[in-house]
Amino acid sequence: MLCDSTEEYVQAINRTGRLVTAAIAASLAGTALATAGPAQAAAPAHPVSAKPVGAKPVTTTTTTTKTGTTTAKPAATGPGTITAPYAEIEDDATGTELWGQSENTEVPMGSITKIMTAIVVLQSSGLDLNQLVTVPDGITAYDEKYGASTAGLVPGQQLTTLDLLYALLVPSGCDAAYTLAQAYGPGLDGFIAKMNTTAAALGLANTHFTDFSGLPDPTETSTYSTPSDLIKLGRYAMRIPLIAQIVKTTSYQVAAVSGEHPAFSWNTTNPLFASGYPGIEGIKTGNTDAAGDCLLFEAYQGSEDVIGVVLGDPSWSVVTTDAESLLNYGFANFPTGAGWRPRSAG
Repeated sequence: MLCDSTEEYVQAINRTGRLVTAAIAASLAGTALATAGPAQAAAPAHPVSAKPVGAKPVTTTTTTTKTGTTTAKPAATGPGTITAPYAEIEDDATGTELWGQSENTEVPMGSITKIMTAIVVLQSSGLDLNQLVTVPDGITAYDEKYGASTAGLVPGQQLTTLDLLYALLVPSGCDAAYTLAQAYGPGLDGFIAKMNTTAAALGLANTHFTDFSGLPDPTETSTYSTPSDLIKLGRYAMRIPLIAQIVKTTSYQVAAVSGEHPAFSWNTTNPLFASGYPGIEGIKTGNTDAAGDCLLFEAYQGSEDVIGVVLGDPSWSVVTTDAESLLNYGFANFPTGAGWRPRSAG
């Protein structure tokens, strides 16, 4: 089974804890992934040729994969100038592609990787979100080697798994990723193996992980994915209510606990919250020298839910412009007659 049972989630939630709230318990208890196996839980394959009524005419483009092969495929025109060389927008519910360019090309994606890190943690057997995890010594050298973004953790501090998940996804803490991977691997290599096993189970055929943060370890391109795979990953993740709740959080505070850790205050790295784009649901930023500035994003307006990604942009302002253009196009061309169903509240 890819996912633990609802009962295991609820048992973890119902244990006495300082920070696990009833709202989170209800959220996890309602997850659609709790009892589904891999074939059921994975987002359905998106039919690239399925275009909504009224969509712009398509032209033929050529995409190149990491292996060097090329394939001709249809690509819709319409959202205007998109600077990102790799991008896609989809109907979230059905996986229908609304527009894309080079969406099957394998490229690095930086800290979007941390979505998979969170999924692997939440699938851990006997998960207890209130379990205290000690921040390991290794985070210091790891963060310094790559100039990584951090949540300000210090070796020897103890935080709950829940707090570490917020530290992972809100400020994009590579120190939190290292801590969680060490604790839930067991060990770093064991955790990375779980990431790749989960990717295979989800049908992410063009995705591979060598690092739990998306940092260039051992090389700039050894962790990679495609826009299409990342949207599939995002659709899966956003159906886990706790992940959906965390990535929609713009600011998160942790009170100091004597003998465990000081107070923390973390702010989201997602620029679409700062831009005020209506209906933003999350989900994750990414950046390395090779990946450029990247964003996996989802927005929900009325009865329409779209999810997209941009990879390889030159700046966060361009990421914001590209993402908003794709969202505008996605909502304007949403296939309301393509079997859309509203996502259940969570």
